[in-house]
Amino acid sequence: MSSFLKAKHDDKRALPRGTRLDHYRVRKTLSAGGFGIVYLCDDEQQGEPVVIKEYMPSRLAQRTAEGHVTPLSEAQAENFAEGRRLFLQEATALTRLRHPNIVCVLNFFSANDTVYMVMEYRPGKNLQGYIRAHNGGLSETLLRTVFPPLLDGLRLVHDTGLLHLDIKPGNIHLCPGGVPLLLDFGAVFPRATTRKLQAAQVVTPGFSPAEQYDPSGYVGPWTDIYAIGATLRACIEGGSPPPAIDRQEDDRLRPAASAFKRRYSANLLAAVDWAMEVDPLLRPQTVDELLGALDQADDDAQPDRMANPFSWFRG
Repeated sequence: MSSFLKAKHDDKRALPRGTRLDHYRVRKTLSAGGFGIVYLCDDEQQGEPVVIKEYMPSRLAQRTAEGHVTPLSEAQAENFAEGRRLFLQEATALTRLRHPNIVCVLNFFSANDTVYMVMEYRPGKNLQGYIRAHNGGLSETLLRTVFPPLLDGLRLVHDTGLLHLDIKPGNIHLCPGGVPLLLDFGAVFPRATTRKLQAAQVVTPGFSPAEQYDPSGYVGPWTDIYAIGATLRACIEGGSPPPAIDRQEDDRLRPAASAFKRRYSANLLAAVDWAMEVDPLLRPQTVDELLGALDQADDDAQPDRMANPFSWFRG
C-alpha cells in the first residue's frame, strides 16, 4: 500500500487533553504531521466544538515541560521563525476565502511561543481514510459529487491570486452527503507573474507535479490541477501515483483511459489523464478547462455500481 495512505499521529508532542488555549479547551488530538498538530477543542465562549491547528514543526521544534514550543537549537531558530511567519500567512489567506468548499478560519492567535489557527468544526471523514478503507475503486457517483464543488472552491483560491500547492487526499474532508472541504493551506503561495521570484515549494511525491520540485519551476493553476488529477486517480486506483519527477525521466504510468475503461466513463478518465500530463503546458491551464472536460457528454458512460456511496456517513 502506498505511503500516503498511512496515518500519521504522534501524541508525545501534542498538548494534553484539557489544556486551555485562549478561550478554547483541548478535547483530543485529531492528527499530528510534520508541520503542525490538529486538535478538536471546545469554544467555551460559544459553547461549540472547533478545530485548532498548532504550528509545531517536528524537525525544528520541541515542547517544553510548560507546554511552550521552542526551536530545537539556535541553528534552527531562523527556520522556525520563518515557518511561523508562513503559518500566519496561511491563516491570513484563509480568512479572506469564504466558500462552502474551503475550510473556514474563525480566528488565529499566538500562545506558548507559537501560533494557532481556529477553524470551523464540520463532522465527516477524510478522503484519505475513505480510500484506505475501500482500497480505491470509489464510485463515479462519489467522484462526480465531490470533485466539481471542490474545483469550484479551488477556482476561488486561484481568482484570489493564490495557489494551494498541497492538494492530496489527506487534505480533503468529506462532510455528510459528500460535501467536500479543501483543507491545509500550509503551502499556500501567491501567484507570481513571471518565471522569476518562484520559491521552493512543499512537495508530496505522487501528487506534486515536476515543476514543483524545481525552485525555478513555473508554478501556476496548472500545478494544482495536476494534484487534482492525481487525487482522482488515487480514488480510482487506491494508491499514490508514481512521483512526477520519475515520470519526467521515464513515464511508465498506464493512462487511466485504458487502465480503467471498463469501470468508469471515458470523459472522466480522459480528464484525469489530461490533468496529469507531465508537461505543464499540455495540462488544463484553468479550473474551468478541467470542469469543462468533466462535463462533456459521454455516450459510453458505465453504470454506477454503488447506489448510495455516502451511506458510510450514517452511524
